[in-house]
Amino acid sequence: MEASNINVILAAACLIAGIGIGALGYHLLNGGARNAQKLRQRLTERERQIAEWKDGVDEHFTQMDTLIQRLLEGGQNLRQQLDESAKRLGREGTPNKVTPPGNLQINSLTPSDDAAQEDLKIPRDYADGNSGTLSENYGLRKEDEDDEEAAPRPPRY
Repeated sequence: MEASNINVILAAACLIAGIGIGALGYHLLNGGARNAQKLRQRLTERERQIAEWKDGVDEHFTQMDTLIQRLLEGGQNLRQQLDESAKRLGREGTPNKVTPPGNLQINSLTPSDDAAQEDLKIPRDYADGNSGTLSENYGLRKEDEDDEEAAPRPPRY
């Protein structure tokens, strides 16, 4: 009987070990499937968020379009009121229609005489004459000045 007992115990131990190895294998191999399922859930959640954002952007653009249309209508109403007021209150020599801001023309300045032209000189990047800072003798003293001042001066920075 003892031999059959050992066989039963060995069979039970092998069965338990097989179940343990099978459970461990299932746990290790099924981990990829669980990650794939989590990734699918995250992907569907992100797709849902993107769809909500797109709907929100579409709604925003629709609202902006209606607001712009209202603003343009208000501007046209204001222009009509200005035209009517100008016609009603206008005198001789005043324009009958107010010019829109995009159609304004700036008259070029035309000087009436030569004095006005002399006042408007083009700016230059050099000095008049040959005594500028880029001349060859800039900073050098003449012989007359050397006689007057015999004491040397310290350099200026």
